[in-house]
Amino acid sequence: MNILIIGGGFSGMAAAIQLRKLGAAVDLVEIDEGWRSYGAGISLGGATLRAFLELGVLDAFLELGAAGDGVEVQLPHGQVIATLPTPRIAGHDVPGGGGIMRPVLARILADATRAAGTQVQLGASFTAITQDAEGVEVTFTDGQRRRYDLVVGADGLYSKVRQTLFPQSSQPRYSGQAVWRAVLPRPPEVKGATMWAGGKVKPGINPVSKDEMYLFVTEHRPTNPYVDSATFADHLRGLLDDFSAPLLRWIRDRIGPDSQIVYRPLESVLLPQPWHVGRVVLIGDAVHATTPHLASGACIGIEDGLVLAEEVGWQGSVPAAIAAFEQRRWERCRMVVENSMRLGVIEMEGGSKEEHAQIMRDSLMALAQPI
Repeated sequence: MNILIIGGGFSGMAAAIQLRKLGAAVDLVEIDEGWRSYGAGISLGGATLRAFLELGVLDAFLELGAAGDGVEVQLPHGQVIATLPTPRIAGHDVPGGGGIMRPVLARILADATRAAGTQVQLGASFTAITQDAEGVEVTFTDGQRRRYDLVVGADGLYSKVRQTLFPQSSQPRYSGQAVWRAVLPRPPEVKGATMWAGGKVKPGINPVSKDEMYLFVTEHRPTNPYVDSATFADHLRGLLDDFSAPLLRWIRDRIGPDSQIVYRPLESVLLPQPWHVGRVVLIGDAVHATTPHLASGACIGIEDGLVLAEEVGWQGSVPAAIAAFEQRRWERCRMVVENSMRLGVIEMEGGSKEEHAQIMRDSLMALAQPI
């Protein structure tokens, strides 16, 4: 079987690794010639670590990232009010969560993608996709044409494949919140993830290596204007002004030019099924991009790659594999996107803490289930 994956993000790389295990010939094209991954740290739950185990990259993550159990919740002045459990669903000897620098995780997956035998072409995309009942012909930006049994669109939030297949589909929607992230030295006392319960500003930290951690701060921003990067450090420090917790004061004083600050307006999209036209199917952020409230966006994208490969291996035809993939993925991905959005609304409106806690609990229990 010849398979093309368009997009070299987390979901596309996961699909490539698993499809190669079936013996399929897999081409992956990525428009960024440097195959770069932007951003600071990324928080990961137990379901993501379980996916890493299946992909064969868990050991690399544990070596280069940071893993731990539980999430401590504090009041703005530092009093601990709860510890959220993170079940060890990747195995009894694997912590229930963790964090890593996003570029480091991208490099781990890129190395595994190439090691699996995927033919990777960088600085390339497609200009046309035509298909019949037996296959798909793709014309590439370098003028080449190749024919495939299956094409996987994994090209992210602003997917060109989605626009080609579904030109009238909904565009990503701004949520009303933005997130700030920064990289900082990790003090010895920081053993795991911590979040502070405040008003409309929600800070947290998570270790991403043996000597680094990242700060994430969610802010309510009703509109989505351009933000000058020259103002990032001052603005981020200002968001922490009302928090007197000693660790946050220490962090605030160290935010500066070397903090690798990343600002991102939070957007989401949930494309109704079908996620395919013929033998071309969409996965990952191309169909279900989510806000980070459940720390599960990367998780469900990577899971898409695992499940699609499973169904390609189990089913007798490409159409049957795509149908089975969509049936397995819809409810889980819908739950993550819609529950994450609802958590954001509750935070912005100062809504029910009980509802917030119930959604978190129900969502994490669902994510712990087999995929």
